[in-house]
Amino acid sequence: MSSLPDKNIPTKALVVDKAGAPFVLEDVVLDEVREKEVLVEIKYSGICHTDLVVQAGHMPIGGFPVVAGHEGAGIIVKLGSGLGNSGLSVGDRVILGFTSCMDCTGCLEGRKGACANIALTNFGGTRGLSDTTIRRPTGDFIRGPFFGQSSFSQLAICDARAVIKHPGPVEDLAFMAPLGCGFMTGAGTVLDVLKPKPSNSIAILGLGAVGLCALMAAKSLNVGEILAIDIVESRLELAKSFGATHTLDGRKHKDVEAAVRSVSERGVDFVVDTTGLTSMLNSGIKALAQEGLLAIVGTPKPGEHLSVDAMDVLIHCKRIIGVTGAYANPQELIPRLVTMFQNGAFPISGLCKTYSPAEIDQAIKDMKSGSVIKPVLAW
Repeated sequence: MSSLPDKNIPTKALVVDKAGAPFVLEDVVLDEVREKEVLVEIKYSGICHTDLVVQAGHMPIGGFPVVAGHEGAGIIVKLGSGLGNSGLSVGDRVILGFTSCMDCTGCLEGRKGACANIALTNFGGTRGLSDTTIRRPTGDFIRGPFFGQSSFSQLAICDARAVIKHPGPVEDLAFMAPLGCGFMTGAGTVLDVLKPKPSNSIAILGLGAVGLCALMAAKSLNVGEILAIDIVESRLELAKSFGATHTLDGRKHKDVEAAVRSVSERGVDFVVDTTGLTSMLNSGIKALAQEGLLAIVGTPKPGEHLSVDAMDVLIHCKRIIGVTGAYANPQELIPRLVTMFQNGAFPISGLCKTYSPAEIDQAIKDMKSGSVIKPVLAW
């Protein structure tokens, strides 16, 4: 890459101007790279459902315009002055995860995904409390970084806490980029939060990227009964190929609890909901076995409420938890998932399809239709 200025770095990014507005590719300028930041030439960025929640205005990011994108991967082209002993270097291939405060109990215990300040550090759409890394050439404010990266951009100023080195070739980043959120969240929820045993049963609601990676993780742990539920036939077929013992078509089974219990009469030990739909969450709670645990992983709309039979939860000792980022330390979990991929236990490469930034509307359409699991922008 040619020499870049220290400040007002020109690049292109996909900007959402207001709630419900489209992603528009624009010229923008980036601020200077500060002490604990890196400038990354983005090669690939996965499109996640959360980016669409932001676009729709259903995430508390503080306002618009904004540059989303939080599954970025690329090459470090500039290093902040305070990162001399960080192990990071210009030229490193990196995957971008999320950032965290590093001060709360969750962070100090290595569970960065459970950071008490995760909304501020990742969803706030600002650098610190009120600054930004991105502006229009006119100087007008654009919110960023999102998740410490705002990687729907050719170049991105990233919080160093969100950066994970990747030893493999650049080409692999086309399917490794989503490890920064979706792939990591699905797999890590099963591997490190639920920790099912071979004698257990698990139901996965929704077979997008998060759900299928949760399924792969369950298979890698030899979970005895894996139920996969979706309304897209091609995704149900994929689930079978990845190790689901049973698949249930939500179009044919309107009563999810009854469908689950038709396979596992006592209910299931674990439910992973990736849909964020309260109707699915309510059914998932009912489908739990004695001492069963449901993990809310998909993003519900703000203000949505569950309808829970409190007596059912009490008598059957059911548990309901929210899981953000698999409670993970991305610097530890992402390399572990890369190793699983290399060993054939985490076959993620077939989930992705690349698009140019100009094709983002088509990419989103394909994701919503179910014809593509994980669209990835190739910058």
